[in-house]
Amino acid sequence: MKPKVISPLSEEVTKLKIMLRKLNLHTVCEEASCPNIGECFSKKTATFMIMGDICTRNCPYCDVNHGRPKPLDENEPENVANAVKKLGLRYVVITSVDRDDLADGGASHFAKTVKKVREYAPNCQIEVLIPDFQGDLDALNIVVSSKPDVINHNIETVPSLYKILRHRGDYKISLRVLETIKKLDNSILSKSGIMVGLGETKKEIIQVMKDLINVGCDIITIGQYLQPSLKHYPVKKYYTEEEFKELKEIGYSIGFKEVYSGKLVRSSYRAEEVFKNLLEKMQ
Repeated sequence: MKPKVISPLSEEVTKLKIMLRKLNLHTVCEEASCPNIGECFSKKTATFMIMGDICTRNCPYCDVNHGRPKPLDENEPENVANAVKKLGLRYVVITSVDRDDLADGGASHFAKTVKKVREYAPNCQIEVLIPDFQGDLDALNIVVSSKPDVINHNIETVPSLYKILRHRGDYKISLRVLETIKKLDNSILSKSGIMVGLGETKKEIIQVMKDLINVGCDIITIGQYLQPSLKHYPVKKYYTEEEFKELKEIGYSIGFKEVYSGKLVRSSYRAEEVFKNLLEKMQ
């Protein structure tokens, strides 16, 4: 059964959207048609999407626009920091479109944004959801050196579906990115996410979990893929709550420090809650 979502039409949502437009900011909540936008915006939380709203890749499951991106907005790091401060956020997620057109894939822009948020909102915890930077580990090091609290890089799906769904991605490169995060700075929590319902098998999901554990990944999110429109890749299966519960139990048994699994789970959904749960377990 297809999961139900909360309507994104509310006064709080409208106010937040107006503020974001004034600061020339984008959110992945809007651009990727996230099903949780109503809940998150009503709580004045959002995942900021930096470096524009046009991606250089064209993954058939994703609703973000693709094509030739515009030049970077040099004021964007400060604008994000301003928004975080005005909203009084205690936890912020910063992500981006893929910018394969940039020499460092946008790593420097990520780092500038993290540093500005630290300057404007020193008590706010920061999670970045990064692309693979085409395997450029020097670019990754730029982000790691800015010292966000959590670095998330989504594995997205199982290896057998990469040619169909992530034809410009590489499963091994994504694993290397996650492994290198911990090698560069073991104090930073690493996180990854996978969508289900795309045609994968349970055995394949479990193998992805094992692969992530083997590269030191701390947190995994598992959520149902929802087809953004008829032109996008179709849903092959809707998982039940029981199946998501089973995957959660398997994740913990394999060794993840935190597992967030459910129908409407997305990699940045309730990220603060996931982070706090993990901190409590580590104390």
